[in-house]
Amino acid sequence: MNQLATFNSITTLAVGAAAGEQASVRFLEFFASNIRNPNTRRAYAHAVGKFLAWCAQAGVGSITAVQPLHVGTWIEWQTQTLSTPTVKQHLAAILHLFDWLVTGQVVPHNPAASVRGPSHTTRKGKTPVLDATEALPSGIGR
Repeated sequence: MNQLATFNSITTLAVGAAAGEQASVRFLEFFASNIRNPNTRRAYAHAVGKFLAWCAQAGVGSITAVQPLHVGTWIEWQTQTLSTPTVKQHLAAILHLFDWLVTGQVVPHNPAASVRGPSHTTRKGKTPVLDATEALPSGIGR
């Protein structure tokens, strides 16, 4: 029940008066029925909540008014304080939310679709390769 209250408060921020009842329902459905993993749901709700709070401060009155410039600016702002994988996860949350809203005909296009996230590569060395004696269970092939 606590998660539903969180989603309702996020919905209030997201939808605003201009988007309407259909947008509210579709927004809640994204979290309630589209995301099965509770950890992903929590992470995406956190990212979307932060994005929508930023949008409210930036003067974006409704989720239907979000443009690629808003998403790109927010992602750039996030890179200054968060790790690259976290920023990429936040962008994925926004991208998936807007994909869901596009298929539900709440918004005409996905404003996050054209926004590129920061690049991230890991360079921790090569994966160790086992030789034949290490790969076989003990007693076989010896």
